[in-house]
Amino acid sequence: MDTATTRTLRTGATIPVIGLGTFGSDRYGPEEVAAAVRGGLEAGYRLVDCAAVYGNEAAVGRAIAASGVPRDDLFVMSKVWNDAHDPDAAVASVRRSLRDLGTDHLDAVFVHWPFPNHHAPHASVEDRDRTARPYDHAAYTALWRALEGLVDEGVVRHLGTSNTTVPKLRLLLRDARVLPSLNEMELHPTFQQPELFGFCVDNDIQPVGYSPLGSPSRPERDRTDDDPVDVEHPTVLRIAEAHGVHPAVVCLQWAVARGQVPIPFSVKPEQYRANLEGALADPLTPDELRAMAAVDRGARLIKGQVFLWPGATSWHDLWDEDGTIPGGLA
Repeated sequence: MDTATTRTLRTGATIPVIGLGTFGSDRYGPEEVAAAVRGGLEAGYRLVDCAAVYGNEAAVGRAIAASGVPRDDLFVMSKVWNDAHDPDAAVASVRRSLRDLGTDHLDAVFVHWPFPNHHAPHASVEDRDRTARPYDHAAYTALWRALEGLVDEGVVRHLGTSNTTVPKLRLLLRDARVLPSLNEMELHPTFQQPELFGFCVDNDIQPVGYSPLGSPSRPERDRTDDDPVDVEHPTVLRIAEAHGVHPAVVCLQWAVARGQVPIPFSVKPEQYRANLEGALADPLTPDELRAMAAVDRGARLIKGQVFLWPGATSWHDLWDEDGTIPGGLA
């Protein structure tokens, strides 16, 4: 891919400006997700965002192999889930992902969430995990050290954080030997996270945005006229009409123009093809980008289970200097 379709990481390596998400385990089986991955790669995607907890990496790995795209042309990412924060367990998790994805290296490995919280499959997001613990920087550093060893070994090219916050990133940048190259986080027009986004950019951490269309199919979305989902927002609809495109394309054009790497997910060929083509089409105008900035209303979607240990009531940044959280809050 040329520079118009890639971004450069702190190592000098490049990452495509848009990728394929594979989180579909709540609605789709592994083979359906894998079919979308194979079709997406054949359509031109070169970035695949995976995770151990999605339960489909073996199927996705077979799809990558069947696509015929050379491995060196791909950027494949995975994540260590919350039940594998112990250093040995984290290493074992990455090696399992390598085996399942059928690759000798991963271009990036993320710590999926900064808290060692684990919920049983299909548990309600409102359930509190009685074995869960709040963020502890010493424990997180031990986990990160184990992942640094995999970078030294050559089986992981870059490390990334996910679902984290500025205070935690400050501590990691202070203490890490292998600095984070990416931070994956919820990013869409109605939830732009300007402080965290700006911190990442200022510190050479590439923002990767999940739910870039605002996940309009999620049942917890508020679909009232006063609080519309992203693809139904009047500003998005107006820009889409002016460009003659679907509102989802506007969300992705905004994301790419802003500098993040969006990772939309769809199993429908017409949708994942349109996402790729739209994201790489003519950019929005400066006036349109300013209008999109005003769409932000702090509408977080992904919240609940990983923050909810006993006594937790808020996940905002209430840290002591050493990274511990007073009062058990996250």
